[in-house]
Amino acid sequence: MSRKMERLACVLLWLFLLEAPAFEIPTNGLSEFAEYGNLVELAPGKFQFVPDNRRYQRSLSEEESGERMEDVDQVTLYSYKVQSTITSRVANTIIQSKLVNNSPRPQDVVFDVQIPKGAFISNFSMTVDGTTFTSTIKDKTMGRALYLQARAKGKTAGLVRSRALDMENFKTEVNIRPRAKVQFELHYQEVKWRKLGSYEHRLHLQPGRLAKHLEVDVWIVEPQGMRFLHVPDTFEGHFEGVPVISKGPQKAHVSFRPTVAQQRKCSNCSETAVDGELVVMYDVNREVKAGELEVFNGYFVHFFAPENLDPIPKNILFVIDVSGSMWGIKMKQTVEAMKTILDDLRAEDQFSVVDFNHNVRTWRNDLVSATKTQIADAKRYIEKIQPSGGTNINEALLRAIFILNEANNLGLLDPNSVSLIILVSDGDPTVGELKVSKIQKNVKQNIQDNISLFSLGIGFDVDYDFLKRLSNDNRGIAQRIYGNQDTSSQLKKFYNQVSTPLLRNVQFSYPHPAVTDVTQNSFPNYFGGSEIVVAGKFDPDKLQQIQSVITATSASTDLVLETLAQMDDLEDFLSKDKHADPNFTKKLWAYLTINQLLAERSLAPTAASKRKITKTILQMSLEHHIVTPFTSMLIENAAGDERMLADAPPQDVSCCSGALYYGSKVAPGSIPSWASPSQSSPTALSLVRGPPLEATPPPHVIRVENDPHFIIYLPRSQENICFNIDSEPGKILNLVSDPESGILVNGQLIGAKKLQDGKLSTYFGKLGFYFQSEDMKIEVSTKNVTLHHGSRTSILSWSDTARLVKSRVLISVKKEKAVTLTLDKDMSFSILLHRVWKKHPVNVDFLGIYIPATNKFSPKAHGLIGQFMHEPKIHISNERPGKDPKKPEAIMEVKGQKLIVTRGLQKDYRTDIVFGTDVPCWFVHNSGKGFIDGYYKDYFVPQLYSFLKRP
Repeated sequence: MSRKMERLACVLLWLFLLEAPAFEIPTNGLSEFAEYGNLVELAPGKFQFVPDNRRYQRSLSEEESGERMEDVDQVTLYSYKVQSTITSRVANTIIQSKLVNNSPRPQDVVFDVQIPKGAFISNFSMTVDGTTFTSTIKDKTMGRALYLQARAKGKTAGLVRSRALDMENFKTEVNIRPRAKVQFELHYQEVKWRKLGSYEHRLHLQPGRLAKHLEVDVWIVEPQGMRFLHVPDTFEGHFEGVPVISKGPQKAHVSFRPTVAQQRKCSNCSETAVDGELVVMYDVNREVKAGELEVFNGYFVHFFAPENLDPIPKNILFVIDVSGSMWGIKMKQTVEAMKTILDDLRAEDQFSVVDFNHNVRTWRNDLVSATKTQIADAKRYIEKIQPSGGTNINEALLRAIFILNEANNLGLLDPNSVSLIILVSDGDPTVGELKVSKIQKNVKQNIQDNISLFSLGIGFDVDYDFLKRLSNDNRGIAQRIYGNQDTSSQLKKFYNQVSTPLLRNVQFSYPHPAVTDVTQNSFPNYFGGSEIVVAGKFDPDKLQQIQSVITATSASTDLVLETLAQMDDLEDFLSKDKHADPNFTKKLWAYLTINQLLAERSLAPTAASKRKITKTILQMSLEHHIVTPFTSMLIENAAGDERMLADAPPQDVSCCSGALYYGSKVAPGSIPSWASPSQSSPTALSLVRGPPLEATPPPHVIRVENDPHFIIYLPRSQENICFNIDSEPGKILNLVSDPESGILVNGQLIGAKKLQDGKLSTYFGKLGFYFQSEDMKIEVSTKNVTLHHGSRTSILSWSDTARLVKSRVLISVKKEKAVTLTLDKDMSFSILLHRVWKKHPVNVDFLGIYIPATNKFSPKAHGLIGQFMHEPKIHISNERPGKDPKKPEAIMEVKGQKLIVTRGLQKDYRTDIVFGTDVPCWFVHNSGKGFIDGYYKDYFVPQLYSFLKRP
């Protein structure tokens, strides 16, 4: 018995000596591990490691040890750190992992990271047992040649296409000796695309085991300002309260740092619960419809996501694959999604359904309105579909195109509508035309320029590259739908992205020769909740500010939106934040350019053009140090005798993974002819104090300014006659009422904040214009400009510089300065915006109105201003000194009356918005009594668009 006890004691002592080094904290080796202190508290037996690569760490076998050992983690994870910094949608992410081999034997250690599809890897380094490996980007051929010269033993690296949703894997594996330490660090960059009203930043956290230090930090810097920020619970409540969110006006920080106890799946578990995505959702402020133009370091980026626009009616054909391969969960999920999608159609939309296998069927042979009855019937049709047979994609698409073309040719489509085809398929063509290049050619030859084709490929059997080429070539995009229980929600989410077209024919122009290398700047559609991004270069030595002109068509009008950006607007802002990336404009331009070139390459008609594009992509990839389909990442030690090679996955030909738009390029300085500034519209504004609102304003106009002062110019007499109206806030005064020509102008009064000298001043705070023949009402307030055309509404902000064209009416807005309304190019109204200090104790923002004298009104025109469009005869005589020596008096004979008038000065603010220009005039007392017909209260009207009722 004693011999057995001695033998057992020896075995236990041997086991103790064997295991002790595994938890010894080495003092030599990599200094960066010292900061994490003593890890003895990470006790043995608590790290049974089953990572996603399913590699179990080897323990001694029973034969080797003489007895069965408890499973212990042979590799300890010192730290797992992820840091993302997002500057104006450009995200830079660093993932760092530090481990030590506690085993008495060499171990394989795997660094397996999921990164978003479409992200560019820019750097990778690792330090293995004191030897540092760094990376360089090489031409693929050169990289492979260098790799073959000195392959690293026991080390591999590579990029592989993941079957996970929108992800790719970077994976490296090294074999490290006992007690050795290893550190991995991966850098990648991506662009955040706006979908359904927000940006999503997803970090796939997969440490594989418990970590003494697990730190995730997301820093967001958005010059436009943060509208909201949200971190949804993606870990089923396990980490409730762990994410810490701090948010300022333009910056935010999300920190996720669970303790070891919080990481455990359960209180006595050795497995980590950190295996999933940390998601940060946010959006930015948008006060300007013309978008945010950010300029820095010789590059500019233009973000465009207008809101408050009426949806454009859509004509939509759903083309659904019902071949045998769709049987089961795919078809069930597709039917479920389609029923929801059909319910979301708007009353003004038109639609139909085409379903196909080896044959092609249509629910309706033409488009029908999305009434409740038609939608219910379409849902019943879809529910009865039984998948079977082959896949005739060619015939199905041509049938859908024919239905839309025929409706357009017969004039059955609203000219302001948008036409879409959404193809849903899970396989390659097996019936009819089988050559995908021929199908692509057939579609291109038959589809009209106003139709966009979107393709949804379900699963991995479909030729996804073909669907991408098909859509990119026809003003749409393709998206892979993963065939699982989540198929329905993926289909619905994609449809929601394209369900609300707000603009069509969107074109960005930058009219200056110093602007070059502009990315795609012409797009068939803009969808609500998304964002269009355009970038380019400029020469800062030749240009101190960049002007952009956006032209587009909304549901009811043609729009021209202008904005101006200064070179130094961002410099101070970025320099004050250590997390801001000063190279974000350059990175975003490179990202867009390379992705768009990759998409163009897939559509290149000749081998020569394809080679030319490939050369450009390669040069840019090397210059910007990123892995693309034509470069490799060579990872080597300092001596160059150990090398690994990481190639990109097979080429993804879609532009800008995650983006909703694939557009085209037009000359950056070109502006559509219909949008060219008219000679009558004001010229561009200066940016100094007191700028002229019009370079050459008409010298003689009828003006209403301040509280309110009317200045009536009488051309034949060449005199200015003035009078004031003293009334109450809320009252609406008729200015022009011409029922015969159908033109109306009314103004609503607002009051000052308090009495001054016993009197409450009133001003025009809102002006209403009604052009009856155009069925158009325009409301100009100190907040915005609202156009009502029939049942549709368009809103322009004073923060915009924009022009809106509808029928015979042109609306021009100069940012924070003036609005000009022009009817038939020969009748115009100018409205000036007067801003006051927000905290001013008395004054408020108000409007001034200027109307050139014209004979375009009918003889029945009336109103406080309209009555003077047909000039009354006046005679001024007996001029003499007044009570105030500076203000002489006179007798004015008008309308059979003799009035005492006083000479004075009023202001015209068109050439100087701050101080104004003096206008001499004869002032009529008592609210213009005797000069105007009747009494001023006779000009009150009940509503902003009420015509004046005359006795």
